Amino acid sequence: MELRQLQYFVAVAEERQFTRAARRVNIVQSALSTSIRALEIELGAPLFTRSTRQVRLTNAGEVLLDRAKLILDAIRNARTAVAAVQGLKLGTLKIGTVQSLPAFLDLPSLLARFHERHPGIEIRLIQGSATYLASQTRSGQVDVAFFPMGAPLLDLHTKIIACDEMVIACQSGHPMDGKLGVTLEALREFPFVEFEAGWGTRKLVDSRFSEVSFSRRIAFEVNDLDTMLKLVKRGLGIALLPETIVETNRAGLGLGHMTPPELCWELVVAHLPIDIAPASGARTAAAAFLALLHESLDV
Repeated sequence: MELRQLQYFVAVAEERQFTRAARRVNIVQSALSTSIRALEIELGAPLFTRSTRQVRLTNAGEVLLDRAKLILDAIRNARTAVAAVQGLKLGTLKIGTVQSLPAFLDLPSLLARFHERHPGIEIRLIQGSATYLASQTRSGQVDVAFFPMGAPLLDLHTKIIACDEMVIACQSGHPMDGKLGVTLEALREFPFVEFEAGWGTRKLVDSRFSEVSFSRRIAFEVNDLDTMLKLVKRGLGIALLPETIVETNRAGLGLGHMTPPELCWELVVAHLPIDIAPASGARTAAAAFLALLHESLDV
């Protein structure tokens, strides 16, 4: 049994079709079919039931799929470990980020510097909500993630890399424009433009309103900052956003300040436990990236 046969088998099992599986592993369909047949002969059991539209796993195929994935994962982990020892000549770095990151961290420049130092490392960028990125980091699908901090994450290592006061974003000339010491209660009469649950600043704002037992009227829910700012600039609602974001997009926007204690937005870098400076000098791609981040931000 060859490693390549297991890779082909997993591709067919997940795609449920030989044509798509052949495309995925970049071989012709006839060669893929021949490899699967040879594997079935060697194991002495059919792995798939075939029809004109799709293929399905047999009981034997279901059993093999679990084992094959474990084997392939072990091989990938072994390759990553060897790459680390060999000075990061090969490997993959998976970075997770929320959409509003550019106002606080120049990630493209940081990735470019990392690529200059380690050109053999493949960089993958994953965007999503804070909840999604925390989950992906927890499961190992993301190596390092940047997202706003909500409740403490005891199962992840986190470091604050930016902290910003939350301010009232409104249309220029709005009654809240230029105001100081605004209370949450004073905002109840205005409609809000909010992120969808789990996105952006939503959890932080929900939590603060919950603390004071006030509700607010949410007129619009969006999942991207650009749409939110456009709606606010049109006077369709107000939003509570980090001051840096409002100042960066000030054209057409008004700005008001909340009464102390201010509501603060914290951006963290999160990851599973990683030895950034191991005694042996060998690093994983994630450890090398974090070392570069700390070097850049002095955090």
